[in-house]
Amino acid sequence: MADQGSKTPLLDRVSTPDQLRSLPEDQLRQVADELRSELVEAVSVTGGHLGAGLGVVELTVAIHYVFDTPRDKLIWDVGHQCYPHKILTGRRDRIRTLRQSGGLSGFTSRRESEYDPFGAAHSSTSISAGLGYAVARDLKGEDFNVVSVIGDGAMSAGMAYEAMNNAGARKSRLIVVLNDNDMSIAPPVGAMSAYLSQLISSKPYQSVRHLGKHMAERFPRPFRKAAERAEEYARGLLTGGTLFEELGFFYVGPIDGHNLDHLLPVLKNVRDGDYEGPVLIHAVTQKGKGYGPAEKAADKYHGVVKFDVVTGKQAKPTPSAPQYTSVFADALIDEAERDDRIVAVTAAMPSGTGLNKFGERFPERTFDVGIAEQHGVTFCAGLACEGMKPFAAIYSTFLQRAYDQVVHDVAIQQLPVRFVLDRAGMVGADGVTHQGAYDIAYLGCLPGFVLMAPADEAELVNMVATQVAIDDRPSALRYPRGEGLGLELPKHGAPLEIGKGRILKEGTKIAILSYGTRLTDALKAAEELGAKGLSTTVADARFAKPLDSDLVRRLAAEHEVLITIEEGSVGGFASQVLQELAGQGLLDHGLKFRPMYLPDRFIDHGKQDEQIAWAGLGAPDMVVTALTALGYNDADATRPARA
Repeated sequence: MADQGSKTPLLDRVSTPDQLRSLPEDQLRQVADELRSELVEAVSVTGGHLGAGLGVVELTVAIHYVFDTPRDKLIWDVGHQCYPHKILTGRRDRIRTLRQSGGLSGFTSRRESEYDPFGAAHSSTSISAGLGYAVARDLKGEDFNVVSVIGDGAMSAGMAYEAMNNAGARKSRLIVVLNDNDMSIAPPVGAMSAYLSQLISSKPYQSVRHLGKHMAERFPRPFRKAAERAEEYARGLLTGGTLFEELGFFYVGPIDGHNLDHLLPVLKNVRDGDYEGPVLIHAVTQKGKGYGPAEKAADKYHGVVKFDVVTGKQAKPTPSAPQYTSVFADALIDEAERDDRIVAVTAAMPSGTGLNKFGERFPERTFDVGIAEQHGVTFCAGLACEGMKPFAAIYSTFLQRAYDQVVHDVAIQQLPVRFVLDRAGMVGADGVTHQGAYDIAYLGCLPGFVLMAPADEAELVNMVATQVAIDDRPSALRYPRGEGLGLELPKHGAPLEIGKGRILKEGTKIAILSYGTRLTDALKAAEELGAKGLSTTVADARFAKPLDSDLVRRLAAEHEVLITIEEGSVGGFASQVLQELAGQGLLDHGLKFRPMYLPDRFIDHGKQDEQIAWAGLGAPDMVVTALTALGYNDADATRPARA
């Protein structure tokens, strides 16, 4: 029984969609209101993605009410829409663990629930995955519905249209719900639109349509084609869905995605209708719906930290140092003030990459291509061909989506596209799908690339200047999420010598060669080793490619142990160093080489320092690695563990 004083008496009775479906329809409005309240309360405690979830509350309730989930498959696109879905599918008791160590993922996850048939964090995957489910169902002779809910921005990615084209040609039974919350695809939604949508999706309309088609087949082909075109044109005039119709979808909409009286009959009609192919339901929604602060500032409440429910004020901690993203933006603006060939390109992440600041200063030189990393990379290649200096600011994890273009359109042609990879390494609460773990490996294998990583924010400023100066080949600069060290920044960046590292601390026994921001922990490890009587050199590689061969040879020749440390996967910086050591025969004379990199497993969401500890890449781990290599007991470095 629900607590009589509960703010959510109906929601308290609903822990699974089966229980939701047992309620009368006239109670669903209250369920939606309570669900929205619960979502706001939960995210105010955990932080996370808020605006998109608020916008799909009614859609979530309606879909789970009409369809027999989990037997019917509900596939979410851009998984941060899924918080209301999680609350309704047996996870409400853990919703305040979202994105925390050991808690719920901020996205859909097959490991987490049978109600999550497909994991989603990167966008534009739902239609492809849904088609896969639908085709497999048909091949196996099974009978269930597949519903793919695709977020608005996800429709800007080519993959969505590739999937729709394939689905339309196959004529598989698939239902796609377009959650249109800020694309302005549709005209204002009203009663007439809702009526037409219900009419068009209804069985009587389908019967008349089939009758008309059957009769038209008895006429000569020219008349039959004319009748088909006339019907399509008429529906296009009424609904605006001509594009989707051309791709082979039966289009229904636009409808008000917050009006259950509109949503429920359309969803039922589509569920029960006799359609020959896929259907697209166009639902117009509002980001942040039902929570005043989020409605007024959808961008600021897309992703939030903990906040006060009453005021909406977010509890953002006072930074002790500038964010790396902000330092990059300021450095690029400074360079662009003096070089009018610099342009900046982002793939739907202007604020996430700092290019919103660049865009305010240089709007005509800033390009947001939407969720279209493939296009963005080749667009940059074209700009470079004409002598411009394009900076492609893309999260490390999102550049993976454009790898073919990086290889063929940039690397093979040796075009000076400047990649700036934000969120390199561990990213905290966004977890496995957003870790920037692989860029060193997937770019390091490409001929001609310059790869660099700053150890701190001052180095970042200089590396931006270095990229500006590279005009004969592609380059990539990676930096982490979060704050810098609080160092004084140079007024203007100074280009570094390509492929040259630096030594920060001299020693004789152990050498630690760091690539990127693990350098601070490397210096801490050196101090601890020094306190144990083990003299340690610490060097900053700066470049993974071209590698500073002289520095590597010196460290190998003058030390008994050489440790490399990086916040990247196997096949990255350590592989470049190992190849150099092996090629020069430096492993043949007793050198103890110990590479430290991310383990060969996916690391779950948590705080960034927790993830570094889980990965074994902190200062204590470097100390243990060095001691173990020397044969010491790590609990007592003054006495060998073995003779």
